Amino acid sequence: MERITLSVQNLKKIIGKREIIKGLSFELKEGEVFGFLGPNGAGKTTTIRMLVGLIKPTSGTIQICGYNISDHFQDAMKNLGCIVENPELYPYLSGYDNLLHFASMLDGIGEERIREVTELVGLTERIHDKVKTYSLGMRQRLGIAQALLGKPKVLILDEPTNGLDPAGIREMRQFIRFLAVEEGLSVLVSSHLLSEIQLLCDRVAIISKGTIIRIDTVHQLLSNRERVVWHFQPFNKGKEILSALTAIEEKEDGTILTEFDEMKTAEWNKQLVEAGVSVIEMNRKLPALEDLFLELTGGDTIE
Repeated sequence: MERITLSVQNLKKIIGKREIIKGLSFELKEGEVFGFLGPNGAGKTTTIRMLVGLIKPTSGTIQICGYNISDHFQDAMKNLGCIVENPELYPYLSGYDNLLHFASMLDGIGEERIREVTELVGLTERIHDKVKTYSLGMRQRLGIAQALLGKPKVLILDEPTNGLDPAGIREMRQFIRFLAVEEGLSVLVSSHLLSEIQLLCDRVAIISKGTIIRIDTVHQLLSNRERVVWHFQPFNKGKEILSALTAIEEKEDGTILTEFDEMKTAEWNKQLVEAGVSVIEMNRKLPALEDLFLELTGGDTIE
C-alpha cells in the first residue's frame, strides 16, 4: 500500500477580499517526484509558503506524515525539508560550517549526519571550502544537504534548477530522482522548465488562478497526444487530400499536423503519393507537456 506523506485538502487563502487559493486538494506518495506548475499569478508560491509554514491558510488542512500543521506544527515540520527560492547560505563560511550551524538548530543532529548528507549530495571533496568559491550547482546541492539534515520524509524544492547550465540541470534531475527512488523521499518540485518537469516527475499538478485544473501522471497527461508532422509538395493539393482523410492543423512554417495512428498514417501517405504529391517529411512528433500546459491554461505564461 502506498504511503501518503503529504495531504492537502480544500486549502484556501484569502488576502484582503481576494481569494488567492481556491480549495486546492492533492497528495504526495512516498518515493515519488511530484511536479507543481503554474503560470504567473496562479498561486503556486503562495501554496508552497503555506505548505512550509511561512504563512497560515485561511481554511483547509495540510498534513505531513499524518501531522496536521495547525495542531502539531513542530511534529509536522520535523518531517519536512525545503528550499524556497534560493538556499540561504553564509558565503564566508565553509560548506561544513554552514551545515554545522544549521544542525545546531535541530535536536540530535551531529557531525555523523553532516557527513552523511555531505556524501549524499556529492560534496565530500569540497565541503571544507568556503561557499563563496562554490558554483551555483554546488550551492544548490549544499542547500539540499541543509534541507536533508533532519531526515525529512517530504522535500519541497522551489525552482531547484534555476540558473543552472544544461549539465547542472541534468545532474540535479538525476539527484532528485535518486532521492525519491533510492532514499524513499517524497519530492515536490516547482519549476518553470516544462521539459524538465516532463523528464523528472512521476505526477504533475497544473494550477491556474488558484485552482488545480489537472493532476495526473506525466504518461496519462500526454497519452493520445502524439502527432505526425507532414511536409509535402505541392502544398495545396496535399492539404486538400489529407484534410479529406482526417482532421488537420496548418502551421505557420508550412507544415501540417495530424493525429498519429500507425495504420492510418501509412495509408494516408500511400494516398498522397498515388495522387502525385511528394511527401518530403512525415515525422512522428512526441507530445510535450508545454503544449498541454498552454492548452489548459489558455496560453498563460509560466512563473
